Amino acid sequence: MVSQQQRRKQLAREKYLRQQQRREVAQRRRRLRNGVIAGALALVVAGGAASYAAGAFDGGGSTKDDAAPSPTPSKPADPCRKAAPGKVKPLSFKKEPALTIDESASYTMKLGTTCGDIDLALDAAKAPHTVNSFDFLVNKGYLDHTACHRLTSGNVNVLQCGDPKGTGEGTPGYSIPDENLKDKRLKGNVYPAGTVAMANRYNAAKKTGRDTGGSQFFLVYQDSQLPPDYTPFGTVSAAGMKVLKKIAAAGESSGRGDGAPNATVVIDKATVRKS
Repeated sequence: MVSQQQRRKQLAREKYLRQQQRREVAQRRRRLRNGVIAGALALVVAGGAASYAAGAFDGGGSTKDDAAPSPTPSKPADPCRKAAPGKVKPLSFKKEPALTIDESASYTMKLGTTCGDIDLALDAAKAPHTVNSFDFLVNKGYLDHTACHRLTSGNVNVLQCGDPKGTGEGTPGYSIPDENLKDKRLKGNVYPAGTVAMANRYNAAKKTGRDTGGSQFFLVYQDSQLPPDYTPFGTVSAAGMKVLKKIAAAGESSGRGDGAPNATVVIDKATVRKS
């Protein structure tokens, strides 16, 4: 028979083992939580760098307190299909292409994306350098197979595309001038839903970085509070707006209103047509 002393020792060992198991579980949970927080912070830092490189949208963005931690949301189902086979072309050019478009004609740009076609009516008369640049780049295949790398929500509600690197730092090797900043649609520091505009490196506080547009542009899916510092050069079609809304509904990866879209938004093929 087991003596009382042996029984007490056995119970003590079992209690010790249970305590160790609880400690190990708690440690695993802490490691997992810290890993999630570190990943979220890394994304916020990366998003900040991308914002500077492609236009910080001064005065806009989420109204949430950046110092307060946010829970990591569960990622919704991807509403878009897989990207078509192919790779981004590593293209770079030394200077802005010669102005060859017909400023009196109508131009459209079609973004054949994994989430659906987004058709854009381009304003060649008011933004000739910008439209001419996209006519040049698209015909070179510059946008093909590129991902739309940034989705924002809150005061600024845009999908940003046009960076072959997908980091917010890509350029075509040249810059184009700001245009059409006095467009009548830009009332009260608001870019209305459906606007297509250029990202840039302009810093309103320092008043530096004018005429720094490249290849990155943003599509406004909901009215956005932005000063008129970003060249508006087109309008999204009604069907294209439905695609944008679908992408926006899937949210972005940081949970803070500025990060990579959860939807797999890849421009399989872009085309520009004159009519």
